[in-house]
Amino acid sequence: MSALVRHRTITVAGIETFYREAGRPDAPVLLLPHGYPCSSYEFRNLMPRLADRWRLIAPDFPGAGYSGTPDDFDYSFDGYAAWLQAFIDAVNIDRFVLYLHDFGSPIGARLAIKEPRRIVALIIQNGDIPYEDALGPKYADIEATWTLPISEMRKALAEAVSEETFRDEFLNDLSPALAGTIPPDLWKLHWSLTTPRRKEIAIDLIAGLKENRAWFPEHRKYLREYQPATLIVWGPNDHYMPEKSARAYLRDLPDAELHLLGGGHWLLETHLDDVVALMRDFLGRVHAA
Repeated sequence: MSALVRHRTITVAGIETFYREAGRPDAPVLLLPHGYPCSSYEFRNLMPRLADRWRLIAPDFPGAGYSGTPDDFDYSFDGYAAWLQAFIDAVNIDRFVLYLHDFGSPIGARLAIKEPRRIVALIIQNGDIPYEDALGPKYADIEATWTLPISEMRKALAEAVSEETFRDEFLNDLSPALAGTIPPDLWKLHWSLTTPRRKEIAIDLIAGLKENRAWFPEHRKYLREYQPATLIVWGPNDHYMPEKSARAYLRDLPDAELHLLGGGHWLLETHLDDVVALMRDFLGRVHAA
């Protein structure tokens, strides 16, 4: 029974929240915040593979997946971090390993900075990195919009929130052979859940990457001072976060374990067996320590 993924709904900070859970209630916890333009769906294959020994919890953020989209929520990295803290309290977890991927990285990092004692270890997989000089070439397209007047910037970003660009986000920089392993469910499902309000939320969040740069020094300081046990599993075929992005973490986490696999940004779709093996070994050592 522990390998089955359970689908639950709970109210968090007044918001109807959908989340996936697998594993025994008393098992060590792995918290799985999702990236953009995805949801907890990105962890659907990983969760049953580790549920024999760990409790895995993957929520849908407000305005994403099957969670609610209230008008009065703060749809920013700060707002999401505050909500994530409320979520872990609502599901009654204290200490956990934190998985950082894509936009889940700056959100999870804020939680770790605020509540460092709760973090047992980090698993970083193509997360949004806190190193300006190690970002991939695709970030230049986003940075170019920052010089525009607000209305023009939002118009440019709005053009990037479409089914076609969702497809491009999931295929990213993969070779044709690997691209064929990415299921169209990823962009079809998440585009089908994108309402006009959610499109505005996506624009706000992408625009917020500019302000998020102010957090980079705090993120690096947290890593440097607390030295959390860290596993870095990375798909280097990623035009947002290539190999140099993964290696940048070693500046502040010299003892981190770094594994460069053959895939890209959505490694759990293309290299699940490799990631599971590395995570199982790492988690076993972390929780045995």
